[in-house]
Amino acid sequence: MADHGDTGTQTPRERYRAQVQEEIKKHAWEQMAVAGASALSLNAIAKQMGMSGPALYRYFAGRDELITELIRDAYRSLADTFRAASEAGGTGEPGLAALAHALRGWALADPQRYFLIYGTPVPGYHAPDDITAIASENMAVILDACAELPAADGPVTSFDSHIEGLGSRWADGHAAPPVALRRALAFWSRLHGVLSLELAGHFNGMGFDPALLFAAELDDLLG
Repeated sequence: MADHGDTGTQTPRERYRAQVQEEIKKHAWEQMAVAGASALSLNAIAKQMGMSGPALYRYFAGRDELITELIRDAYRSLADTFRAASEAGGTGEPGLAALAHALRGWALADPQRYFLIYGTPVPGYHAPDDITAIASENMAVILDACAELPAADGPVTSFDSHIEGLGSRWADGHAAPPVALRRALAFWSRLHGVLSLELAGHFNGMGFDPALLFAAELDDLLG
């Protein structure tokens, strides 16, 4: 999930540090899969790795720094997934549909990673500004795909007017027209709603295929 950069230009000490940081993050993901991000403990990770707490803090200054790096990795992984879906768009699948299926595949592959960035916020954690910027880059990909769709017929709702009045402030200055902003919000909220319920197990025992519900929601959005 992480971007390791050009390891060929790193010194042996830098490579060793990067390897230890990756091992720490691996244990962090495993810990969160069991108890959730709010229970993340650097001291517990240090014990698993046979290190002292102070030794581990040489690699991450604290819980928030470790969580921030995990969130960065998650957003970068999703960005890579979106990029691959966009580059494969010439196969005939509409851009927004390709992004939607890529999003679901990414979420199902690692639910804990998904919930870290789209689940309940970690109590007491405050993300730095660059995390918001990475999230905005992924939303920009969705906005670009929405802007490519033909204009939809139908009455203008009060929310449409509300979005137009706000401009693209929430979209980090993206130049998408109001109709694309509205579609992007619908895409983001409805598909994440289905995914979050599915990954949390709320559809278990209901007797239907969540993949078909996701596809139906997507068809409705594209329609």
